[in-house]
Amino acid sequence: QVQLVESGGGLVQAGGSLRLSCTASGSIISINAWGWYRQAPGKQRELVATLDSSGTVHYADAVKGRFTISRDNARNTAYLQMNSLNPEDTAVYYCNANIRRYIGSYSNTNYWGQGTQVTVSS
Repeated sequence: QVQLVESGGGLVQAGGSLRLSCTASGSIISINAWGWYRQAPGKQRELVATLDSSGTVHYADAVKGRFTISRDNARNTAYLQMNSLNPEDTAVYYCNANIRRYIGSYSNTNYWGQGTQVTVSS
């Protein structure tokens, strides 16, 4: 089985910074891509940033220039550095990983973390 564990959320004042981490564990051959998503109260889950195995990154317009996604392959960990936070960034942040495993045959499967709360006060 595979598990994604997130950490780093919390309460921060507007203009502050936080760094989220997401670590994958289990029978993993490789991690093809990472993604960070968020869901604010009463809203749908939305994409924040993605990073694939070639290093290609994609950011939502709302976070461009403020957030940075990165990965540490040796640790099976992804990070989301969030700077210049504002109250509109308040949400539960979820990590997602597309993971290659071997279970009788090779497969690529998406997994989700449990979510971590980020609250930005004005």
